[in-house]
Amino acid sequence: QVQLVESGGGLVQPGGSLRLSCAASESIFNINKMVWYRQAPGKQIESVATITSGGSTNYADSVLGRFTISRDTAKNTMYLQMNSLKPEDTAVYYCNLVLRGSGSAYWGQGTQVTVSS
Repeated sequence: QVQLVESGGGLVQPGGSLRLSCAASESIFNINKMVWYRQAPGKQIESVATITSGGSTNYADSVLGRFTISRDTAKNTMYLQMNSLKPEDTAVYYCNLVLRGSGSAYWGQGTQVTVSS
């Protein structure tokens, strides 16, 4: 059972930046992919950014050019650098990890990001 713990959320003004972290309890070397999701109030959960085992990345159109997903396998941690934040980025952000082979998926508890003046 892999445990994921997010951190780094908070309140930021429009145009500001935040960096989210997702720390895994085990090695993230043998993963299929890791994904950042978000869920805004009253909306469905959506995929924001994905990083694969090979390091390939993919972004939702709404965050392309503003958000950057990365990982540090030595620290078993995934990151989401969020720049030029907009009020519409306000949501609870969740990290998700999918293991290679079994395909088992694990979720973090979520971290709140609020973009407001």
